[in-house]
Amino acid sequence: MTRTTPAAVVFDLGNVLIGWDPHPAVAAAMGPDEATRFMSADDFDFSAYNHEQDLGRPWDEAEAALSRSHPHWHEHAIAYRTHFDLSLSELEDNVAVLRDLHGAGVRLHALTNWSQELFPRALERFDFLQLFETIVVSGEERVAKPDAQVFALLERRIGQPLTDCVFIDDNPKNVEAARAAGLDAVHLTEQVSLRAELRARGLPV
Repeated sequence: MTRTTPAAVVFDLGNVLIGWDPHPAVAAAMGPDEATRFMSADDFDFSAYNHEQDLGRPWDEAEAALSRSHPHWHEHAIAYRTHFDLSLSELEDNVAVLRDLHGAGVRLHALTNWSQELFPRALERFDFLQLFETIVVSGEERVAKPDAQVFALLERRIGQPLTDCVFIDDNPKNVEAARAAGLDAVHLTEQVSLRAELRARGLPV
């Protein structure tokens, strides 16, 4: 099947351009063993907890609720937010692709599930985030991937049809939702080359 070269590229951020691993952040205050216990706890789902902040819940509210429901994990959660910067790293190979796209004049947008309160810390740290025309942050909008509403919001915000764009995400549920919304979507894994996928679509990388 012949593809039309996309007019724009939409990036997820976490684990696409910015590595995200909560363990070092928690370990900075609680130690590595306690961080491992927290991240793998049978009685607490960190991913679900974090997603609520991606949907706009304030961290103070989240931590107060956790102190009541799971007081034995409260300090661990505080450690994560306090040392959040340690959870982040630049994924250099993929950032190099982003910079090549920008240098070639390709329109660039981002759609990320991220807390409104913590996203500014990423903006301060990673200069390549300034290359995007648009960054839709779920915590600001109070809607997150894979909800179809966030893709409709993205289309309004960028001012062009999603069918003209290619989307990159590491989460298969988000990729499936993006395709349902009309996007050509790349499921990025360790076995998938971002550069090769975009080059195959005719993009100058």
